[in-house]
Amino acid sequence: MSRPTRTLGVNGPTLPAIGLGLMSIGGLYGDPGPKEERLAFLEHAHSSRQRFWDTADAYGDCEDVVGEWFHRSGKREDIFLATKFGFIRGPNGVSVDSSPEYVRAACEKSLQRLGVDKIDLYFCHRVDGITPVEKTIEAMVALKNEGKIRYLGISEVSAATLRRAHAVHPITALQIEYSPFATDIESPKVDLLNTCLPIGRGLLAGKFKSAADIPDNDFRKKLPKYSAGNFPKILELVRGFEDVANAHQTTPAKVSLAWVLAQGPDIIPIPGTTSVQRMDENASASSLILTDDEIRTLRILVDKSTVPGNRYMDGFEESTLGDTPPL
Repeated sequence: MSRPTRTLGVNGPTLPAIGLGLMSIGGLYGDPGPKEERLAFLEHAHSSRQRFWDTADAYGDCEDVVGEWFHRSGKREDIFLATKFGFIRGPNGVSVDSSPEYVRAACEKSLQRLGVDKIDLYFCHRVDGITPVEKTIEAMVALKNEGKIRYLGISEVSAATLRRAHAVHPITALQIEYSPFATDIESPKVDLLNTCLPIGRGLLAGKFKSAADIPDNDFRKKLPKYSAGNFPKILELVRGFEDVANAHQTTPAKVSLAWVLAQGPDIIPIPGTTSVQRMDENASASSLILTDDEIRTLRILVDKSTVPGNRYMDGFEESTLGDTPPL
């Protein structure tokens, strides 16, 4: 049985309704495991028809691992591949660069690591607050005209910056966090809702019952929203999703993805994991149909259970919902 699909953007490609986020296999959620295990993970993703993969040059060695899989399998053409540029990790921490010069340099390096001649969807991961977004997009358009990227995307920008970017060239996808724990983009003040990160960074999977359960080498340990003081409110929300999950004999994580999909036909969640079992569960959520009453019940619960705190740690939070100076 074929899985549900969605169209990315207005005139974009038809893709699986749920993509596969690859942040975890780069080690940002803790030890990613041996390379051979990660390659086997990607092979399973391909064999189970999960063909929309999302990575970034900031996700550890993720691009290298994906490139190795392409080289070994010879199946590059089967995958719709998204990657991103913008973050620079240095000895003094993380900085952001969205200058035209960096756009080109980052793209060339990603192409080399991935071992490909074209990236299907190239995202500006963050704007630097210095470069007018028009200049960033013009540099991306130049890469598209050279055949190095197919579609343009942008991540974590304000509505005003998105409109300015789209005026230069159609933006196929906006990537931003959206989950029962993070519904900021619904507010009129923010005015953003599109391609998203869905399941509360894995918290609805039931793995963590307190902040102490998050490993020290997992970057979620540093996120204010998931601090020890917030966990009672987080678990209250999880319990509400568990009630609906029990009615469907499924998991809260799967219900969360189904709920996000129900928020609009233009949303494509891209959950990440290092577990093959969880990967299959996430993908199957596109076939889980919640009733109207269940969607309304979960909406009331989400609106009541607002979890305070920033979505990112200092150094990252400043570049979320980013604006840029005018031309």
